[in-house]
Amino acid sequence: MDQTNIFELSGRIRQVQGKQLNEAMTKNSLILPFIQALGYDVFDLNEVIAEFTSDVGTKKGEKVDFAIVRDGQPVIIIECKPMGCPLDSGKCNQLLRYFTTHLTVKIGILTDGVVYLFFSDLDQQNIMDSKPFMKIDLNNFNERHLSELQKLSKDRWDIEGALSSASSLKYISEVKKMFAEEVSTPSEVFIRHFASNVYGGRLTAKVMEQFHGIVKRAVQEFINDQINTRLESAKVEDSPAKHGDVQHENLQTTEEGIETTDDEVMSFLIIQTILRQTISPARIGFRDAKSYCAILVDDNNRKSICRLYYSGKKQYIGVLGADKKEEKFQVESVDDIYKYADSIIEAAKPYTDA
Repeated sequence: MDQTNIFELSGRIRQVQGKQLNEAMTKNSLILPFIQALGYDVFDLNEVIAEFTSDVGTKKGEKVDFAIVRDGQPVIIIECKPMGCPLDSGKCNQLLRYFTTHLTVKIGILTDGVVYLFFSDLDQQNIMDSKPFMKIDLNNFNERHLSELQKLSKDRWDIEGALSSASSLKYISEVKKMFAEEVSTPSEVFIRHFASNVYGGRLTAKVMEQFHGIVKRAVQEFINDQINTRLESAKVEDSPAKHGDVQHENLQTTEEGIETTDDEVMSFLIIQTILRQTISPARIGFRDAKSYCAILVDDNNRKSICRLYYSGKKQYIGVLGADKKEEKFQVESVDDIYKYADSIIEAAKPYTDA
C-alpha cells in the first residue's frame, strides 16, 4: 500500500468539496482510487469485481457495488453512496445479506467516497454488526488509521490482525463518543466522581450545580492544553538529530530576523511524512532564509530536495530534479503539497541510500 496515494486522495477530496457528485461520479473519482491506494488492480477481475452479483437467500441477482477478491473468494465488500449522502446502518442492506451467505467476507464498507465505515461480524459470526468498528474521514485523515488500512491492503494482507484490532477499535470509538458527550454535557455521575475527590464537604444540590461548570471547564482546559503542547512540539525539535558524524537541528534559520511561519513548519512536516518510507525523518532538515525555506537531507546544501516560497502574495513549492533544475508549483494551502508527492519522492531518490 502506498500511503502517499491516501494523502493525495485526501487532497483531492478537499478540491471537490461543495460539488454535486452522483453515485457513478463518486465511484470513479473517489472510491476506485481508494481501492487502488490499497494496492488492488481495479481493472483485474481477479482482484476487484464491480457490481458483484450473487443469489442471496430468496433474492436473485443481488448486487453489491464492489467486491475485493482474494484466492477467488470475496473478502471485502463495498457499498457506495453519492458523496455527501448521510451514512447509517439502515443503508447497509446488501452488506448485511452478504455477510450471512458469503462466509469468506469479513469486512464490509459503507462509503460516500469521503467517509468510510468499516463493519465486521465481531458480535455474532456471519452476522454483520450494527455499528462500525472503524470510521475513516478522508477529509480529515488521521495517520493512526494507516496501520489498520495496511492490514487490508493487497501486499500486507492480515485479516486476522485486522479483526483482532477491530474489537478494540470498536470499543475505543464508543468510549470516545461517550467521553465527547460527557465533555459537552457532563452527567451527574461524571461530575460526582470528580467532586467527591476534590471537595471535602457534603455534595449538596448547590455544590453539584457549582461543580457542573467547574468540571466542564476543567476538562475543556485540559484538552486545550494538550492540543497546544502538541502544536508547540511540532514546531521545534527538542534535540538535534544525528546521521553518521553530522549533528543538526531539523529546523533552523540562516539569517537573523527570519520568522518561521506555521505554514512553513506544517509544509516541512508534510514533506517528512511523504518521504518517511524512503528516508528517515531525522535526516530531513529545514533551513529558513529571507527568500525561501530549503528542505534538505543530512543538513547538506548539496542534498536539497525542494524550496518553499511563501513570502509573496502567491505561494510556491520548488522541487529540484536530478539535474538540479527547479520546477515550481503554486500551492493554495499546505495540503496541496501532497499533489506533488511523486515529484518530491523522485527528487529525494539520490539520497535514500546515502
